[in-house]
Amino acid sequence: MSVHGSRVANDVDRERTGHSTDTSPDGGEVPASRIIFCLNSGSSSLKFALYRVNRQEEILLAEGAVERIGLPTACLWIRTPQAKFEVEDKDLSLPSAALQEVFSELERLDLPPLEAIGHRLVHGGPSHSTPERITKALMDELRELVPFAPLHLPDEIAGIEAVTDRSASLPQVACFDTAFHRRMPELTQRFALPEALWEEGIRRYGFHGISYEYIMRTLGSRAPSRIIIAHLGNGGSMAAVKDGNPLDTTMGFTPAGGFMMGTRSGDLDPGIALYLLNERHFDGERLAKLVNHQSGLLGVSSMSSDMKTLLEQREKEPRAALAVEMFCYQLRKHIGALTAALGGLDLLVFTGGIGERAAPVRWEACHGLERIGIKLDARRNDTSADTISADDSPCIVRVIPTHESMMIARHAYHVIFAALREAC
Repeated sequence: MSVHGSRVANDVDRERTGHSTDTSPDGGEVPASRIIFCLNSGSSSLKFALYRVNRQEEILLAEGAVERIGLPTACLWIRTPQAKFEVEDKDLSLPSAALQEVFSELERLDLPPLEAIGHRLVHGGPSHSTPERITKALMDELRELVPFAPLHLPDEIAGIEAVTDRSASLPQVACFDTAFHRRMPELTQRFALPEALWEEGIRRYGFHGISYEYIMRTLGSRAPSRIIIAHLGNGGSMAAVKDGNPLDTTMGFTPAGGFMMGTRSGDLDPGIALYLLNERHFDGERLAKLVNHQSGLLGVSSMSSDMKTLLEQREKEPRAALAVEMFCYQLRKHIGALTAALGGLDLLVFTGGIGERAAPVRWEACHGLERIGIKLDARRNDTSADTISADDSPCIVRVIPTHESMMIARHAYHVIFAALREAC
């Protein structure tokens, strides 16, 4: 297995112990590498990855997922550089049970013991703009933030608690998906609402920040001035970055905002919500189900939220064709809007599952944008080359696979261990 930006360990003994060492000023040994477990908890799935991390690189030791938690068809799979293991028909009725099963399988595979855990948390509210070590005080704050992200935070908090129940001494780090956007100017964070609501924390938070961090880290010193990053998956958003700093993003107060997604509506006229509440007698729960689970590609197509399926069916299913066309149109519109906000565009990056693999979506989203400097090369796009823009395109267009778990591993290493190494 190869992973962008990392390498596979080739020293078996070091892989099992998880340590290499440096010498401290007093002659003692200080571990140069640490074993970091990265966790992304959800209500029906749990994704994870195990890395050895040092100052220079992140080495993937294993990755996997528990899928269909709570169903009889629940499945756990783990892939290492040497093989893939799959466990089915387990009693994985709760995310906590799924996590305990993951830990048991990691031990059975004789992988090195964990030294820290990094968690992806969808929301950090207005106060949390950097990765933080998880403490009781932070947990109390996260519980208060649940109304900001009721679909995500409860399961993520449950994942942290499950780790604590198993090993209270294991250090844990929270990596917030909103943190990247906290440096946006107030101008773009604000909604046109009264000051009291701004003070209450109602603002544009933006999401997919860990993915955006990874892309910017990958670009490094080669990053030009004006960049749009399009993270396109079952959830999707775009971020405008100016001179290395976040300027604007398409998602807003919740991950339901922005352009249409797999099952999420994206931006809606507030009058629609008022109409449904007042005239159709929706309650909050029914409205949340509509905008988060019944809309987007699924709602328009009436058949699937999966872009690959819709692309395969659009020649014979008009509603599938309409869903794809609407999705690409909205991408194109948001690229244009963010280009205007940036004052031009030097680089457009596609990432996420759809962004990395759906060549027709990239092509149709960029069609007609030649006047703002975007011109794709058909052959490069069809093969998902690193650079898919034409040689004479003023704006470079790239496809860069994202690795959020690698970014989480790097953050956890720095929060827990970097200060110790610097002191030594």
